[in-house]
Amino acid sequence: MNISEKENLETALKYHSAGELEKAESIYLEILKSSPNNYNVLNLLGLVMLAKSELSKAEKYIKDALLQREDCYFYENLARVYMKKNDYQSAINTLKKAVNKGFTSFEIYFILALAYKNNIEYQKAEGMYLQAIKINPKSEKALYNLASLYLFLNKPEKAIEFFNKCLEINPADKEVLYFLSLAYLRIKNYETGLKFFENRLCRSTAITSQNVTYPHIMKKAKLWQGEDISDKTLYTYYEAGFGDMIMFARYLTLLQKRCKKIILKPQKALSQLFRDNFPQIEVMDLFYEESDFNFDFHIPFLSIPYVLGLKNEDIFIGHKKYLSANPEKTAYFKEKFFNNNKLKIAIKWQGNTYYETDRVINVEAFAPLFEIKNAKIYSAQTFEGSEEFEKLASKYDITDLSGSFKDFSYTAGALENVDLVICSDTSLAHLAGAMGKPCIVLLPYNYNWRWHTDLTHCDWYDSVKLFRLGETETWDELMIRIIKNLNL
Repeated sequence: MNISEKENLETALKYHSAGELEKAESIYLEILKSSPNNYNVLNLLGLVMLAKSELSKAEKYIKDALLQREDCYFYENLARVYMKKNDYQSAINTLKKAVNKGFTSFEIYFILALAYKNNIEYQKAEGMYLQAIKINPKSEKALYNLASLYLFLNKPEKAIEFFNKCLEINPADKEVLYFLSLAYLRIKNYETGLKFFENRLCRSTAITSQNVTYPHIMKKAKLWQGEDISDKTLYTYYEAGFGDMIMFARYLTLLQKRCKKIILKPQKALSQLFRDNFPQIEVMDLFYEESDFNFDFHIPFLSIPYVLGLKNEDIFIGHKKYLSANPEKTAYFKEKFFNNNKLKIAIKWQGNTYYETDRVINVEAFAPLFEIKNAKIYSAQTFEGSEEFEKLASKYDITDLSGSFKDFSYTAGALENVDLVICSDTSLAHLAGAMGKPCIVLLPYNYNWRWHTDLTHCDWYDSVKLFRLGETETWDELMIRIIKNLNL
């Protein structure tokens, strides 16, 4: 490379590092006119194309660089292109070739681990993360990813080991502390888990929301941390989803014994249900005007069991039943929808996909239910996912209940008439369990911490049975397995 080309390359690199990709690309191409086999420039052009998501061009340039020089960094970059293409097998093949040629960098093993994980080859992913960590034992991203993989594979003890290694590097990492809490909660170590669970993002968001809504009150009212509030008013407010609020509502009766008065702000859709079941608690529908609102202490809703100091089996109070339906609404639904002698099964296939998408069940998986003799199927699917109802309605006799669900108190009235609920891991499962209604929850392979490691029973709700999707099983296959298991 002559002096002019070196100067041009330096200029291009400055543009490249500054994110001015078009200018960098133009100079790189100019250099290639006189030095078409310049492997460094070919690789850099590939990285420009990768950043611009022009993946076919990126692949070609980096492959051309590798033809001129086999370099560890070039192999890494080519694998990154395939990862962005979601072509995990090509990424794996590229990196295995690099390893066979003696290139064994940290990044080679780290990207290979990611590719194996995305290619559903979890044991190989684990091995590659361990190889990466052997090269760099202080790599927080490798330790974190391996810990997350163990959590995904339902190996919480191993997850705890590696999340703790992350904390040795960065003790204040709230994301690590939060996911560490999930590992502890999964093995039912609630004493430690709930402490770390205080690092959850939704807790911070809930407190911030209240600070914005009630800036003056929140300055003088304290965050409750377990001190004596027997003569005080406690304000507790929602965070996370409907299911979380229903699940943690079991602690309200204990909380009532600790303070003079409770003011509860749930999501509006839950207000009437909570008002029906906790008449001594002031349940808000909308936010009050600050000038008319007074409380001494406040606490985000999901922090209640931690501050109450609940440990061991005490965490599962109310597992038989702690919510009831309004009798008038129960009668209304019986008359309108359930006045028959059939086995009444309510189904729901989707919750809020903002949190997780792997809990969405394809509606066709429920088809075997329609073959059950003397059974009547009802859809309790609301909002997101409701459009899928027509796929069942066009083939089977199914009744849509969702139009009658003005809020969760109406949903409870409907469920009181149902013999069985079969649904995804969603708020309907928590409502059925809290009401003591028989319920089957279809869990994805990577399921939520609250269902723990032993799925032969449900610690939170006696009436709930848990069925987990197998590693390579489809929802259709799981449904058939459920029906066989229950002899329906």
